[in-house]
Amino acid sequence: MKRLTALLYQGQGSVRIRTAEGKVIYVDPYAGEGYDLPADLILVTHGHRDHNALEKIENRNDGCVTVTQNEALSGGVHQTFDFGFVKVEAVEAGYNKNHDVKSCVGYVLTLTDGTKVYLSGDTSTTEQMPKLRDMEIDYAFFCSDGKFNMDLAEAATCAELVGAKHNIPYHMAPGAPNGYSREIAEQFAAPNRLIIDAGQEIALG
Repeated sequence: MKRLTALLYQGQGSVRIRTAEGKVIYVDPYAGEGYDLPADLILVTHGHRDHNALEKIENRNDGCVTVTQNEALSGGVHQTFDFGFVKVEAVEAGYNKNHDVKSCVGYVLTLTDGTKVYLSGDTSTTEQMPKLRDMEIDYAFFCSDGKFNMDLAEAATCAELVGAKHNIPYHMAPGAPNGYSREIAEQFAAPNRLIIDAGQEIALG
């Protein structure tokens, strides 16, 4: 039986992906539950505490790799990493007073079945977003707290720029449990909106 690829939204900017090969990817560990699966890859978008609580991932498989903004922006150039079970492309993030484009990244993950997931990290509108449309992204996560990053309206505009099949709000409610609010999520007026509650897991594809 073929294993389904699954994505767990843990809250705030934290996401866990189980690939069809059984590999486990964590992005910006911090919020929620679901850190019990041994990690094969850990991705960090920037150095703020609510995106890099690496100690939550106690179990790591042999060969587990951690990629932070330092490796992803090596030499000031956005890097691409091919791990076999996923290709990871670092993309721009930042462009606001709290997040410098020189020390923050987002990621586009391409799984072996071709499914592409974009995680914005902490950002406002970037110069690169219109170019992401050409990547034909399937699932795009946009931060939308309006305090440390762009607000819901700007995030919806960014969703139009990126043109993903599914646009998902996250990182929306600082101080709320797991940084999530269903009420706020429902105000995200992007086309092709998909709401994933904190703690909810969906099948990708």
